Amino acid sequence: MVKHNFKKLIIWQDAMTLCDLIYNYTETLPIKEKYNLINQLEKCGVSIPSNIAEGSGKRTSNHFSEFLTTSLSSTYEVETQLLICQKRKYGNEKDLENLLLKVEELQKKIFNFRETIINGKQTMLS
Repeated sequence: MVKHNFKKLIIWQDAMTLCDLIYNYTETLPIKEKYNLINQLEKCGVSIPSNIAEGSGKRTSNHFSEFLTTSLSSTYEVETQLLICQKRKYGNEKDLENLLLKVEELQKKIFNFRETIINGKQTMLS
């Protein structure tokens, strides 16, 4: 397995940016959502780059791909929670639309990178 410096991976960098955007967005949500949507969004937002980083240190491509799958799953959780916010009309509409777009883009990138890892084409470092 090719070792990956997670800090150089575009998916990790994008996930870190998404995490920051999520924290900025949750600051605008109603305080009554502190232990519900806010907490869940922030946990999932942190989970995405964390699992990419953790997986990059695993011994095999299969192990790394499992962590990429967990990271991808967290993006789907974030998307669902953002859609709940949209339905509830929470936060700034433009910020929410931007977040949903960023999540969708990241989902595609993580999926494609995971497929690259699984198929043994490990040249996509950044």
